[in-house]
Amino acid sequence: MSNKVTMYGAEWCIDCRRSKKVLDTLGVDYDYVDLEADLTGADRAIAISGRTNIPVIQFADGSHLVEPSDSELREKVTSSH
Repeated sequence: MSNKVTMYGAEWCIDCRRSKKVLDTLGVDYDYVDLEADLTGADRAIAISGRTNIPVIQFADGSHLVEPSDSELREKVTSSH
């Protein structure tokens, strides 16, 4: 099983930029799906979370976070490794 993380977000989203910074700072290997550029990305994010809020961050174990706080995201990432 891969340790890959996928983040669904948009550049105009402050929470998305904040979460990307946390992932980058922690050196997390992740795929970024830009919902402005990927026409099916929003549908995939909604299918994962059941919500229209972003960012949606999906982890290799199948779990996900929606609009996580920095501390919540850090805790999830560090407990996953």
